[in-house]
Formats: sequence, C-alpha cells, structure tokens
Amino acid sequence: MTKPAQTLSYREAVREALREAMEQDPTVFLMGEDVGRYGGCYAVSKGLIDQFGEDRVIDTPLCESGFVGAGIGAALGGMRPIIEVMTVNFSLLALDQIVNNAATIRHMSGGQFSVPLVIRMASGAGRQLAAQHSHSLECWYAHVPGLKVLTPATVSDARYMLQMALNDPDPVIIFEHVMLYNIEDQLVPREKTPPMEQAVIRKTGKDLSLIAYGGTLAKAQQAAETLLKEGIDAEVIDLRCLRPLDKKTLLESLSRTHRAVIIDESWKTGGMAAEISALLMEEGFWQLDAPVTRVCSQEVPIPYPEHLEQAALPQVEDILEAVRQLPGIV
Repeated sequence: MTKPAQTLSYREAVREALREAMEQDPTVFLMGEDVGRYGGCYAVSKGLIDQFGEDRVIDTPLCESGFVGAGIGAALGGMRPIIEVMTVNFSLLALDQIVNNAATIRHMSGGQFSVPLVIRMASGAGRQLAAQHSHSLECWYAHVPGLKVLTPATVSDARYMLQMALNDPDPVIIFEHVMLYNIEDQLVPREKTPPMEQAVIRKTGKDLSLIAYGGTLAKAQQAAETLLKEGIDAEVIDLRCLRPLDKKTLLESLSRTHRAVIIDESWKTGGMAAEISALLMEEGFWQLDAPVTRVCSQEVPIPYPEHLEQAALPQVEDILEAVRQLPGIV
C-alpha cells in the first residue's frame, strides 16, 4: 500500500530536517540567536530545546562573529554544527569568519583540515522589515571559493537539503527566503530529491527559459502559467544551488528555448543575474535568439512601507513585461 504524501509547511520542513539530523548524529548541534527558548525568530526551531536540551540547542549572545567563529572551531574539532544567523544582513558581522576562515582553511592547510559547517540564514524581503533586515545578498557568498551556497525554494528541498549539506565536508550556506516559511506542499519521496548541486526544471517549455531561485521561483511559475494562456511556452528552472552553478542544466535549457529571462531579488548591478547572464553569453552565445534579460530589485535599500517594498521587488508583472518584449517571442 502506497504511503500517502505528507503535507508540511516550509517552516515545519526545516524543523523536521533539524530534528532528524540531531536524532541521527550526536555531533550535530544548533546554535544561534533565540534558537532555544524563543524557538527561533521565524519559529523554525520551536520545541527542539525541549527534546535535545541546552547543550545541543544553544542560545547565543548577539555576536555573529563570535558564534560563527565558535562554530568553525567546533567543526574543526569533529562536531557538525548548524549555525543559524537571524538574517543575511546580520551575517555581514560574521563576514570575516565565513570568508577568511571557513572558506579558506582547507586551502591554507593544504587539505589537512576541513570545516564541515552549515550556516542557515533568512534572506529576502516582503515582510516589511526594512532595509537592515530584508536584502538578498546570496551572490556575495556565491562569489567566494570554498563555500557552497544553497537556496531551497520548495518544501521538499527545505526538508532534505539540510542533510545533504551536513554530509558535505566543507562549509555550506543555506538561504531560506522569509516569504517561504508559511507555504505548504506535499513532500516528494526523499529518493526523488536531486543532489543539492543540481538545478531542477520545474516546468518544461520551448519558447524561453525563466531562471529563478528561492523566493523568485513561485513568481516565475506564476508568470509561466499566464504566458501559456497567451501562447508562450516558458520553461522554469529552479537553480537550487548558486555555487557551484549547474551550468549543464542551464545550457541545455537554452539550447531548447534560445531565450532566457533571469529573475533575481538581489540588485541588478553585480548580482547573481549578472553572473548567469555572462555564463549564458560566454558558453551559449550561438544558442541565443535574443539578448538575455534580467528582472531584479530596484537599486534602492528595501523600503519599509508595504507599497514601496512591493514596488522595489521583482513582481510577476515585471517578468511578463520582460518576456513580452523579447524579440521574436510573439
């Protein structure tokens, strides 16, 4: 008899992934601001301290550099720490530890030491948390050799990618978009979840490739549904991993559709969309029937008022407009 699929929220999926990892491996522990008694800023770790105690669900002071550094030391000492940074903006206070230590120790030790560290952090806008809590800085970390950067956009990826990250011998950063925590979906079987470094085609198409990740995936899928009613068949790619990029999936999609629109909540200047656009031009130029188009956030700090925040972010209508302007698309 087939077991019915389980329905979870994204928040619950992350919590169950944390619970499973800690149950299966006594060297795994969670550390960060308000992860214990408070249950996490986004209620992800709610209840875990009751099950695992204060030695494995550790509330830290407001000192990102300190507790990320402690996590690096613990990883070097044989533990498998999961560090939660409340928001990507606050991770900048730990940039030295992440970029100068976690990412470089394997290289600088000649391969003698690895840092099996997972850092989770919320990213993105949409909750009216203003400019110091709402940015999408994933591309800053994707720039750094020695790090892997994951952006789970579905409930199933939120449930299963954490264990993949823990199995990696090197530091992995997982970005959880704040607008995803409340979404609900059925879990796919674990064995059907692709490796964490593999992009996934969420919808096949023949007229153009919509490339998205994290919080922009649902917008790309919604735009694809609207375009289909207009006779435009868009393929939707979920990157899932920003470093390393799955070039093979991107270039194979471009060879089928010959057009690409990249949706990225970070700023256009120097952003992830610029890197992907350059990749498609350098390695897929002869497949292009139109210039690669980028749909990104406005070049401003994310505003607090809701109407301004929404105006600053890439929306479905922005994607539709970008597609309709592609040469030869209609």
